[in-house]
Amino acid sequence: MKRIIVWIKIHWLFLIVGALFAFVFISAALFLYFALDNFMGMESYMRRASLAQMGLFLLVYIFSMFIQIPLFIGMQYYLMQGGGIGRLTKEQVTRAKANVKWDEVIGMDAAKQEAWEIVKLLKDRSLLKVIGGKIVKGTLMIGPPGCGKTYLAKAIATECGLPMISAVGSEFVGIFVGQGAARMKSLFKQARGMAELEGGCLIFIDEIDSFARPRMADHGFGGNISHNATINQFLTELDGLRQQENNIVVIAATNVPEDELDPAITRAGRFDRKIHVTKPNLDERIKLFDFYTSRVEVDGSIKTDVLARKTLGFSPSDIDSMIREAGLIALREKRTVITMKDLSEAYDRVTFGLKANIVLTEKEKIWTAYHEAGHAVIAYLTHPTNDVIKATIIPRKGSLGFVFQRPTEELYSSNKELLLANIKVCVASYIAEQIKFGSTSSGVGGGRGSDFDTAMRIAHAMAWQYGMGKSGMIGDFHAMSHNGILISEKTKETLDADVQDILQTCMKDVREVLAAHQELLEYFAQELLKKQELEYDEIEAIFQKFGLRPASRPLPTIS
Repeated sequence: MKRIIVWIKIHWLFLIVGALFAFVFISAALFLYFALDNFMGMESYMRRASLAQMGLFLLVYIFSMFIQIPLFIGMQYYLMQGGGIGRLTKEQVTRAKANVKWDEVIGMDAAKQEAWEIVKLLKDRSLLKVIGGKIVKGTLMIGPPGCGKTYLAKAIATECGLPMISAVGSEFVGIFVGQGAARMKSLFKQARGMAELEGGCLIFIDEIDSFARPRMADHGFGGNISHNATINQFLTELDGLRQQENNIVVIAATNVPEDELDPAITRAGRFDRKIHVTKPNLDERIKLFDFYTSRVEVDGSIKTDVLARKTLGFSPSDIDSMIREAGLIALREKRTVITMKDLSEAYDRVTFGLKANIVLTEKEKIWTAYHEAGHAVIAYLTHPTNDVIKATIIPRKGSLGFVFQRPTEELYSSNKELLLANIKVCVASYIAEQIKFGSTSSGVGGGRGSDFDTAMRIAHAMAWQYGMGKSGMIGDFHAMSHNGILISEKTKETLDADVQDILQTCMKDVREVLAAHQELLEYFAQELLKKQELEYDEIEAIFQKFGLRPASRPLPTIS
């Protein structure tokens, strides 16, 4: 009975409009029935006279007006009160099938710890009274896409045993002024009804930045008026939760920084808690691979620690996608067990895309092989933090080949040594081509992301922003120029000279290294030509053949 009462509270306006429609329809039908009955009871000449005066068309017209006018008035009122277009449909807002166990949330330990406090307060009402009887009503999850914000919200709902009503921020953006505010009102009305039935309710709003950007003055057409009204309604509903303890918690997620949202939303008292969800670190990635590989058939060659090092910067969804892609590759080859080779190919597809249908000439293959060999040799022998993961001369994403390297551990800042090493790896292809062929190709340039483009950007930042130039000039001159502060031509010339000095010094060092290991360069290029692709273990084997260790993993010193 209680469920029926709550349903009537939520849908009372719909019931009134439906009853009005039924009343008008029945009245019009009765009117038409009696009119036709009287008409048919007339003498024939009277019927002809009546038809001449008004005709059946008029009866039909009157009948339609009796239906249309009340229906139009009722629907207009219904729409303005949050129904129809202004209301979120059942497909858009549902009691989510959360069913996500707390232990299944992996790769976000810090965020889980923050969220667990909310779970404890929702589950333990006596604990809530100890801290003053006020629960955290708003929680904002901030972080890059694919890191598990929605997954964590579902786990909170499952752990608390409460229903969760989910919505997307874009659903509150409409073409009619007031539409977003009406939808917001409808959402919270459903949540209050659900909380009354179930003892509590979570509202999860994904991509809240769709409607929560800062409010602005309207410059015509009512767009900003509607936007502002949506935010105002949201704030009103949040503050309304304070007036009575109905155990409703609002969880919102966004990919944008907090300062890009309206400050009234993020202030204390509304979204009291901010949970920053970041990409998983090395240990968390190992746990993620262990979890996802445990749900599929894998062979004994799988090394989750190697996969975790290889997938630096991957989000949990990226790792999940990689495992599923590996499963598809295995099925395509009519196997039910996933191998390390499948995962390596899946990694390439997720990271670099599918192989291109470009067919290189024999000369282009040779040139590309030495180009990539230069990158690989310098990266392996001189880079202090990176491992060389893969080298290939199979075209992908418009590139004829590439050498892929990853840091051996998470890095959050760069020093001068690391920046110079990055430049050396970039220009190594240019020097390798010069050593082998006496000239260079267009592969070193040609747009954003090319070898020269990357090298010059790093060198420019070192001189213009980080104070690492030979001249000793200190300051962020790049920011000054962007902020409209004039920089003298002499200063620009000095800084540009610093950029060229950095590039030329790096090229000199690279030339010395490659000249000293020309036999290694030749062997590596020939192996690339033979196999087309070289994986991590194959690359390690080549350098071990020459008795060399990577600069990122030097021999330990004995004291």
